[in-house]
Amino acid sequence: MTHTTLKDLIRGGIGAGLLSLVPGIANAAEDSHLLDFTGHWAAFLALGIFFAAYLLVIGEEALHMRKSKPVMVAAGIIWLIVAILYNNAGAAEIAEEAVRHNLLEFVELFLFLLAAMTYINTMDERGLFDALRGWLVSRSFSYRAIFWVTGVISFFLSPIADNLTTALLMSTVILAVAGDNHRFVVIACVNIVVAANAGGAFSPFGDITTLMVWQKGLLDISEFILLFPASVVNWLVPAVIMNFAVQPGKPEPMDEHPVIQEGAWVVVGLFLITIAMAVSAHSFLGMPPVLGMMTGLGFLKLFGYYLKLRAMAPGAADDGFQETGLELTRDENLSTAEAVKPFNVFKALERAEWDTLMFFYGIILCVGGLGTMGFLAVLSEATYVGLGPTTANILVGIASAIVDNIPVMFAVLAVLPEMSDGQWLLVTLTAGVGGSMLSIGSAAGVAVMGQARGIYTFVSHLKWTWAVGLGYAASIWVHILVNGSKF
Repeated sequence: MTHTTLKDLIRGGIGAGLLSLVPGIANAAEDSHLLDFTGHWAAFLALGIFFAAYLLVIGEEALHMRKSKPVMVAAGIIWLIVAILYNNAGAAEIAEEAVRHNLLEFVELFLFLLAAMTYINTMDERGLFDALRGWLVSRSFSYRAIFWVTGVISFFLSPIADNLTTALLMSTVILAVAGDNHRFVVIACVNIVVAANAGGAFSPFGDITTLMVWQKGLLDISEFILLFPASVVNWLVPAVIMNFAVQPGKPEPMDEHPVIQEGAWVVVGLFLITIAMAVSAHSFLGMPPVLGMMTGLGFLKLFGYYLKLRAMAPGAADDGFQETGLELTRDENLSTAEAVKPFNVFKALERAEWDTLMFFYGIILCVGGLGTMGFLAVLSEATYVGLGPTTANILVGIASAIVDNIPVMFAVLAVLPEMSDGQWLLVTLTAGVGGSMLSIGSAAGVAVMGQARGIYTFVSHLKWTWAVGLGYAASIWVHILVNGSKF
């Protein structure tokens, strides 16, 4: 069967039989314009598939099924429906252009995050995070002091290490210090999730949503810092309220002395250089930030090669090797030649959050497919035009607590409503911190639920939703007050 015959079969036979177009669907004036299929039953089928997949994502903890699986399948089915609809309308090239655009959006995000995750994992393997945890658990801090110290660290670490990594690290500290005191663990974990999300909101590297806004070129990197006052208020309001529920006393001190491995601080320096290159590529050269990140990943690989040469130098074999991402591995039962294993950067790459990265693929393709059918245009008309940008952006934050901020923000970016910088900052803030109102509303909350399984739960977080909600409202008020000239 020739290609032409197959296309004719899709358009005339299978396509017409399964997905006959209903009256009222608009034709494209130009090839670059999307068609409106929002009244077609197949489009509603695609919408139902997306919601069914997302219900499985929400039930990840109960089903023990990774969240990437249902959305990846849903993405494929949705784009199959899109392809048949557009083929049947004689506009196959529009669907092809749309899917390529969405794939490009994902690839840029994917490579950026992969480079960042590799650096974070390498710093972890070098012992930097263990050293931080050891310092905290070895001090005789009171429960209230631990509450505030972990909150402050979470707030200021997440703009650099991202909210997910920060929340995982700090929740590990809480469990190590006060694992038997479930009441304190819950309060401290809520505080960590709120602080990590709030801290990530004023940095393009602190959350996926801020990274998406920055890579889209809607805000300059210097503008994100304008959200700092609102972010501080977003965390401090619930933190002050929860502070009164923290019990007096202190846990038993623990004696831990983790060792920072060779090259750890060089890796930190390389990571800062990598971030600077990403910022410079975007701000001064007009290039995608991912170009700087991948170049920095190359620097990390070169540094690993340098460490390999050091380990193979005369006399180095007697020092002993440790099994880490940058060091070589030495087995005392083997000869020197047999003991040396070359450095492999993919050891650090293996530890990347692959489920999260594949989840982003599924979400971006799902939302992009629904947008290609016209649903995002309808949603934009109902919210940003019907309610106004301020109300719509506030609702984005509330929706992100229920649905997750990634698809919500991607939907906003796909629509690209006409807004001032103040409004784009507002939606960046609300999408970043709105998820703190529920434990399932952010990657940080979901990660901590897994870390403190059975202790920090959806219900235990829900008890403090009212306090987090007050912080959410206060942060919006502060942003409008402080950055009013941007609106």
